[in-house]
Amino acid sequence: MERDQRRVESARGSQGSARKGGGMSVSALKHFSLIAVGVVMIYPLLWMVSASLKPETMIFSSPSLLPLDEDGNFALNLDSYVEGWTMQGGDFGKYLLNSFIIVALCIIGNLMSCTMAAYGFSRLMWRGRNISFAIMMMTLMLPGFVLIVPQYIMWSQLGLVGTILPIVVPKFVAVDAFFVFMMVQFFRGIPRELDEAAAIDGAGYWRTFTRILLPIATPAIATTAIFTFIWSWNDFFSQLLYLNRDSMTATVALSNFVDATGSSQWGQLFAMSVVTIVPVFLVFLVGQRFLIQGIATTGLK
Repeated sequence: MERDQRRVESARGSQGSARKGGGMSVSALKHFSLIAVGVVMIYPLLWMVSASLKPETMIFSSPSLLPLDEDGNFALNLDSYVEGWTMQGGDFGKYLLNSFIIVALCIIGNLMSCTMAAYGFSRLMWRGRNISFAIMMMTLMLPGFVLIVPQYIMWSQLGLVGTILPIVVPKFVAVDAFFVFMMVQFFRGIPRELDEAAAIDGAGYWRTFTRILLPIATPAIATTAIFTFIWSWNDFFSQLLYLNRDSMTATVALSNFVDATGSSQWGQLFAMSVVTIVPVFLVFLVGQRFLIQGIATTGLK
């Protein structure tokens, strides 16, 4: 009997070891696949950084990710960064400043208007609320290119083309329905007992909104700010359409390095592209925790 029990325990142990070994193999395969996909996705970025540190003549002639000179030696060439920053008599720093100004105003506008609109849709009772919310949600399905011509005509008749107002002003009237919807979802998850308790203490709608709901909605607010920064910073078409050379942003200024006649300045283009990507990377890196928390708490998948 004891021998039989030992055999059974030995067989179970071997099965457990086999399962554990198989589980480790599957886990190792998953990690290897994720690493391989990550390398493929990050390779263009690494190549761009490497190209910005190479001499102009070595960008397309050498496939290596290491910055090499004409003799094949490792060397960091920062000429593209210096020349790209000056932009043949211009100043790329001015365009970066314009980008930061526009992005800051867009963030302020979205946070002010979208939070107040979401508060009205989610916590207040008024006639036509459901119909208005449905119409707002329908705008999410409306292609943005359909509105380009009428919007441009409107801003042109107002004499505001060539300024930052056509880009910034809409943010203060809650035109981004996605952020309104996200904030509505978050506010609906907050117990209404908080509003009732605030009303008993004598707080009005504005005080309840600013003192009770906004502090709780920090994850959703941070998510709105991060997405607004990224989308506004990378918005090439609208900035190209409405801004002139004095108010031009860094994203639009990158197109100055590409010449249709064939004399494109690739080294300077890649160097300033790296400079332009750095703020987006830092914002995403710093706000990643708030971004994940905000998406998770609003019920979005």
